[in-house]
Amino acid sequence: MNAEAWKKVEEAVAASRNTTIKQLFEHDPDRARKYTISAAGWTLDYSKNRVNAAVMKALRGLAEASGLKDEIERMFTGEKINRTENRAVLHTALRNVDPEAKVFVDGKDVMPDVRATLSKMGEFADAVRKGVHRGFTGKRIKYVVNIGIGGSDLGPVMANIALTPFGKRSIKCFFVSNVDSTHLAETLREVKADQTLFIVASKTFTTQETMTNALSAREWLVGRLGSEAAVAKHFVALSTNAAEVAKFGIDVENMFGFWDWVGGRYSLPSAIGLSLMIFVGPRNFARLLKGYWKMDRHFRTAAFEKNLPVTLALLGILYSNGYGAESYAVLPYDQYLSRFPAYLQQMDMESNGKCVDRDGRRVNYSTGPVEWGEPGTNGQHSFYQLIHQGTHLIPCDFIGFARTHNPIGDHHDKLMANFFAQTEALAFGKTADECRAEGDPEELVPFKTFEGNRPTNTLLAEELTPETLGALVALYEHKVFVQGVIWNIYSFDQWGVQLGKVLAKNVLKDLTAEKPELRHDSSTNALIARYRKALGR
Repeated sequence: MNAEAWKKVEEAVAASRNTTIKQLFEHDPDRARKYTISAAGWTLDYSKNRVNAAVMKALRGLAEASGLKDEIERMFTGEKINRTENRAVLHTALRNVDPEAKVFVDGKDVMPDVRATLSKMGEFADAVRKGVHRGFTGKRIKYVVNIGIGGSDLGPVMANIALTPFGKRSIKCFFVSNVDSTHLAETLREVKADQTLFIVASKTFTTQETMTNALSAREWLVGRLGSEAAVAKHFVALSTNAAEVAKFGIDVENMFGFWDWVGGRYSLPSAIGLSLMIFVGPRNFARLLKGYWKMDRHFRTAAFEKNLPVTLALLGILYSNGYGAESYAVLPYDQYLSRFPAYLQQMDMESNGKCVDRDGRRVNYSTGPVEWGEPGTNGQHSFYQLIHQGTHLIPCDFIGFARTHNPIGDHHDKLMANFFAQTEALAFGKTADECRAEGDPEELVPFKTFEGNRPTNTLLAEELTPETLGALVALYEHKVFVQGVIWNIYSFDQWGVQLGKVLAKNVLKDLTAEKPELRHDSSTNALIARYRKALGR
């Protein structure tokens, strides 16, 4: 992180640290207007933050000193900014809906391949939806089971739930990720073999959890339908390993590829989104891509003071590095976004959970805060107490929509009343004098006092649609990217997940071998022995 620019941020923060959010509003009646910006169907009100003009100017100076403008261009134009893996980072190409766009990697325009894959996905999705592609016995596909993990699961799950109002409800989508057999077993109890399409999402077709589940699903299908030939009608692959796909029994014509410049947690707009495209249809999938593209274009071209991803990123850095906040909460006030916080956990923590900078040196500042959250109003009756009156500073992003897809009585008015009230309560709190004025006994005043000054961002759109969902996902993708640039870390690798995988293979040998070697530490050896004893091995 640029030390000189950060020092200016610290100076600006120090000068305003004793000014509360409440006082900021008292000093400037026009504050809400000045600290509200809009793009791609979304409006961000960040006025309920511990910032003034000087703090924001210093934060934007930090972004400029970090070379953010140039880094944005490097990403969008296909430079290999994922340097530890020598790869470009081009998820933005997946949703570039400009028909004239050209994006080059190693001298090759990747856009024709992107468009061809989307077209192939669309044809297959339509074939399933219209009953052209049928199962082995001639029955229509009614169930779709996506088998993947990480980015091959979290994005499709989140988006499938989020876009339920736009889905074909005669098709039921399920998602299996956990290698725990319960996940697969309970899913198979909900489907019928002759009406089920399995989508196996693994670029290499070797991912342990995914292939374990896929092979078990294959065995189940063949057992139910009585023929190996059924596999070709009931399985498709999202992969680039044609040899292994064919070996599995899948027709390679039903293999949908993607590229090494697509990170798993950014892969929803790629072939990984096939289950979603089958559910919502190619037209709605195209609307999703258009929403992504609108936010991409805004991020690339808007000045920093009007830039939604940049603003969210800078505020996050302010609280993480300036105030010592260790986490932030994402609180969607829409049940359809119930899995959005879980999706963001991977996007944020797998990207920026790094302790060394781009030169391999250990950083001496915080990176990658913990992201968590639940839909409102459920969270209000769970963890909001800690946010309001606890000892931890937890900045919050509130996400909501003016209109609901399910207007029943005054439900939505009550939902949004809570949405707006929570940001008000967190910002302004309740003083001891206000408690006394309401007649609270003196002995209860300390318990009923809210200090307020808890920062929140409010993100509001008119309605949850494919476009606004795409724009929302892109907003957070770019926020994470900006923070990685400023922290001077690589956001697009994830070496930390590899060690556990390697060790798990060695442990598995000891769990299943006739004579285990037990060359681990004493704790792990004892656990393995206890497990084996319980199974009589």
